[in-house]
Amino acid sequence: MRTLILITSIVCSTQVYAQELVLFGGTGHDEFLGCLTCNEYDSDSVCNGYGTYGNEYSSSGVWNEYSGFGNEYSSESPWNEYSSSNSVPVLVDRDGNFYGYFTINEYRGDAFEFAGEMKKWFEASDGDLEKVRIQLCTAFGKSG
Repeated sequence: MRTLILITSIVCSTQVYAQELVLFGGTGHDEFLGCLTCNEYDSDSVCNGYGTYGNEYSSSGVWNEYSGFGNEYSSESPWNEYSSSNSVPVLVDRDGNFYGYFTINEYRGDAFEFAGEMKKWFEASDGDLEKVRIQLCTAFGKSG
C-alpha cells in the first residue's frame, strides 16, 4: 500500500512539474545522463533499454554497474548509499531548475523525494540495476 501511495505521488509530482526531468552528473554536472520523464521510446530516455542512457551496457548512464555512475562504490554513483559528493547526478528540468540529487542516500537532505524508495528497489534486487530501472520506469509510467 505504501508503495502504491509513493508511486502515485511520484507520478503526480512529475505531472505538476510539466517539464522533462533530466539527469546530469560529473563534477560540474555537465555530463548528460538521460531523461527520466521522456517517452520510453525517446533515444535519450533512461527507460529505453535499447537507448544510450537506458542500456545497461552503456558507459553513458547510471545503469551500467561497471561505469562510474553505475558503480555502487563510486562517489559519483546514485547507487552509493553513503555518498554525499556533489558529483552525484542531479535531477533538473530542461530550464535547469534543481529537483534534487538522484541518489539512494535517503539521509541526504537535498536528495529527490523518492530516494528511500529507490534504495528499497536497489536492495530488493540485490543491486541488479536493470531491475531497478524497470521499477523506476514503471513507477513513472514509462514502462521499462
